[in-house]
Amino acid sequence: MASRGKAHAPSTAAMELLQTLRDGNPRTRARLAELCGVARSTAGIRIDELIKHGYVEEEVDAIYTGGRPSSRVALRPRSRVVLAADIGASHARLALVDLLGRVLAETSTGVQIDDEPEKTMRWLVDESRSLAASVQIPVADIAAIGIGLAAPIEHSTGRPINPPIMPRWADFDSAAWLHKHYDIPVVVEKDVNMMAVGEHQARPKESGNLLFAKIATGIGVGIISGDRLHRGEQGIAGDIGHVPLRRDVDVPCHCGNRGCLEAVASGPALAAALRELGRDANTTSDVVDLVRSGDIEAIQLVRQAGRDMGEVLATCVSLFNPSLIVVGGTLSRAGDHLLAGVREVVYARSMPLATQRLEIAQSDPSTNSAVLGAAAMAVDRVLAIKR
Repeated sequence: MASRGKAHAPSTAAMELLQTLRDGNPRTRARLAELCGVARSTAGIRIDELIKHGYVEEEVDAIYTGGRPSSRVALRPRSRVVLAADIGASHARLALVDLLGRVLAETSTGVQIDDEPEKTMRWLVDESRSLAASVQIPVADIAAIGIGLAAPIEHSTGRPINPPIMPRWADFDSAAWLHKHYDIPVVVEKDVNMMAVGEHQARPKESGNLLFAKIATGIGVGIISGDRLHRGEQGIAGDIGHVPLRRDVDVPCHCGNRGCLEAVASGPALAAALRELGRDANTTSDVVDLVRSGDIEAIQLVRQAGRDMGEVLATCVSLFNPSLIVVGGTLSRAGDHLLAGVREVVYARSMPLATQRLEIAQSDPSTNSAVLGAAAMAVDRVLAIKR
């Protein structure tokens, strides 16, 4: 079992000091003492503790001006690494990430909705070792794992509860399974929560109040309110895919109700509608390809899906008053057609004051927000921080 073990962990006070170096900027001991609000001697004890455990190092300034050489304390980003996984109904992505959130190595694979979760977990463990070897990092330096699942997650247990699009994962304890191989913290969240955290990490100054709207096989929203992830009482906050639409659509949903947003506007729903029109569309990616090729029916359906999404998001805007809505997920790759539908309804139905500074933007695929968010949550756990 790979792990350094808890006995090798620095004190809580030392880890709090380490937080001030998480932006990657070295600082003097005096400045660290000032930022932490402690005496220099106290800061020195904590810094020495972090040096002993390998988290930081002292850099001597290259330019010598006489007298005692000055030095700054710097985070050693690769002193520990984390695993970040994004697991959906049709894909699994895994990355090895350093303490600054930089991806060192990554891989992905296709999965089937009927696959047993153990199969995906075995892939994760095997690939984690391959990724570590590829960048010459000891497996023992992997300090935490963050996993985003396309499922409702009970926050207190980390288990999927009645996941509509991943039924085989119901009540599966990913953390317990992985603890057979890694004696390290495992964080399990809804994938859209991870995406929201990832977007917040990518643009912290403008996303203190953020809604991340994912539209793919499923539909959901991740909520950042006051720079913190909002989960709700059980962890299901933002599950808007099963909100009924106002327009008359008597379409059955896999949740057991009818007329849900997800039953009408998700990727599989649009693919089914296009098949009825004689198009060869079996997946969300097929829908995106038809839109990009200029297929009029596909464009109209995606634009309406944006309007339907906008109807529900307009209510979210009234509830949370975000400054930024980021639209992501596979269907968002359809581009302006989906986004235009969302904007049309949100701006029309929300109060002017709520939309005065509201930006609605498409997620940048290069950001890989799900992996970035999973990594951020895993690093938080390494540094003993609650999000």
